[in-house]
Amino acid sequence: MSTRTSALDAVVFGVDIQSGDVRGDAPSYALVVYDGEDVTRDVVSHRKLRRLIDDEEPAIVATDNMYELAADKDQLIHFLGSLPAGTKLVQVTGAEQPEPLSRVAKRHGIPYGKDPMQEAEAAARLAAHNVGHEVSAFTDTTEVKVARGRSTGSGGWSEDRYTRRIHGSVRKRAREVESELDDANLEYEREVREAYGGFANAVFTVEARPQDIPVSRNRSGDVRVEIERERRDGIEFQPLVKRRDHVVVGIDPGTTTAVAIVSLEGEVLDVWSSRTSDTADVIEWIVERGRPIIVAADVTPMPETVEKFRRSFDAAGWTPTSDLPIDEKQHRTREEPYDDDHQRDAMAAALYAVDAHEDQFERIADKLPPGLDRGEVTARVVADEESVEAVLRDLDDDEDTEEESTEHEPRELTEEEKRIKSLERQVDRLQSHVGTLEGRIEDRDERIDELESKLTLARREERTQVRKDREVSRLERKANRLERERDEAREEVESLEGKVERMKALWKLDHSNFSDVSAKKEGLVPVKLIEKFTKGAIREADEQYGIAADDVVYVRDASGAGRSTAELLAGFEPRVVLKEGGLSEIADEILFENEIPVGPADDVAMQEVDELAVAREDDVEAVIDDWHDRAAERERDRKASMVDQLISEHRAGDNEV
Repeated sequence: MSTRTSALDAVVFGVDIQSGDVRGDAPSYALVVYDGEDVTRDVVSHRKLRRLIDDEEPAIVATDNMYELAADKDQLIHFLGSLPAGTKLVQVTGAEQPEPLSRVAKRHGIPYGKDPMQEAEAAARLAAHNVGHEVSAFTDTTEVKVARGRSTGSGGWSEDRYTRRIHGSVRKRAREVESELDDANLEYEREVREAYGGFANAVFTVEARPQDIPVSRNRSGDVRVEIERERRDGIEFQPLVKRRDHVVVGIDPGTTTAVAIVSLEGEVLDVWSSRTSDTADVIEWIVERGRPIIVAADVTPMPETVEKFRRSFDAAGWTPTSDLPIDEKQHRTREEPYDDDHQRDAMAAALYAVDAHEDQFERIADKLPPGLDRGEVTARVVADEESVEAVLRDLDDDEDTEEESTEHEPRELTEEEKRIKSLERQVDRLQSHVGTLEGRIEDRDERIDELESKLTLARREERTQVRKDREVSRLERKANRLERERDEAREEVESLEGKVERMKALWKLDHSNFSDVSAKKEGLVPVKLIEKFTKGAIREADEQYGIAADDVVYVRDASGAGRSTAELLAGFEPRVVLKEGGLSEIADEILFENEIPVGPADDVAMQEVDELAVAREDDVEAVIDDWHDRAAERERDRKASMVDQLISEHRAGDNEV
């Protein structure tokens, strides 16, 4: 059984195609639900599988082939996007070039059978033991967008107020989202598009996954909040645990110990040096980065310290025929960065070891069938001195034995004996190193206790400093936000103060106890504005600022008024009606009969302040005087018309006699 401990305390779904094809109609799936102890089995449709994933939100959906769940890449990305926030899709057979499920299950001691339900269970158990790669199409960056929840289209006469309200609501919600992100100590960037009265939208690019963000997707009235994870360029595979590949290790011992890790292809993976680390520290550093096949030194014979490392890893050794000259080491490592000469020497030893085994590595690779782990075979050939053919036969025999029985029956005696011989060789090599290691255990334990005490103190100090730094960052962001709000408030106050002053001036003009002084001093008169010559517009103006007798009324659009509208306005007994546009005959007649002067607004110089306006008294009087002149002429014309009519009627009567 794998020595890895289970990474899950939650539910794992194992899935395999039972019948049909995801590219066809109505495929069915073998589904195994595994929680670490209990196993539940069922056969479900694709739709029911999706519903179960949404309802139960398993930690992992495991499969041996991700394209059993989606027909192509686009459908796979859509499937990944629809998974619950805490659910991963895991392909247990590897990344771009997966292995057979049978081989992976055997390697980790997981029961396996060819039946779809058995394969689904094997996938679930493998994923529960951290075997496989997470399939990912999204990064850990999330975009939170606060935008308008409805259109700012035509709002009639109140369209400006309607638009201001929507944009103001977006700005308010954006500030709430920003505050929530600050309180959660999340890193983000904000991009705002300002609009009339507030924000058209605000986009927060947050360095976190959706489930870690204290903001949810919603739509309410004027505002909507959308949350979307950032897409990757393609599909990526991330191992559930870091894989330890077979590598070549170069070591330069001494006061400063340096170690270099090189792949079997000759790529320098990592290099490190330390003056204070002991043997245990060096071994731990190497183990975290790979499984050594060869341990190399740059001098001959191999130093005792390097030999101890070689025995610890049961690896093959390599030394040059003579000590490597400095100029050759410099030339071999010229394309690789290093911090000191010790790192250079360790790197050169590893690279020359790869060079010396390059032909052997290529011969091994040429003999391997597709899909077989090159590192495992190379390790057995180089370190255990087995032939490639023997290793391949051993692996083939293991595969054949597994395929013959799905119940994991015991191996045949000959195979068991092979395994025993291999283990005995390992035991002999390990026992030679046990004495050395036991002698160092007590010193190492004392050193560990000392370092753990220092580490505990350092972690405590680090946590305290991190909390301080986070609090300082949060307070700085909050201070910046408050400063922005303060500046915006000051600008709004200045605008409102100017408006108040103008409104005060108009108020004085419109009240009896100030009008005499103001009129005499400034020669101005207040004007009440009506947008259209309709009953609704007249009543709206009256509700907002009142229309009283002797007021000067300005009708911005005088067309279309009828009898009842003209009678409504005449009922307020205005001093004069200033108009733009043509006035209907019936409205003109009603106002004339009520002796209400009417004149063109273009003849009066006015200055508008929001819904009110002021005009020069002289201009208003001139309009009134002009109307009186026209009214007198109109009256004379009317009387003349009446006389002419009476004469015509009298003559008509005489003719009849």
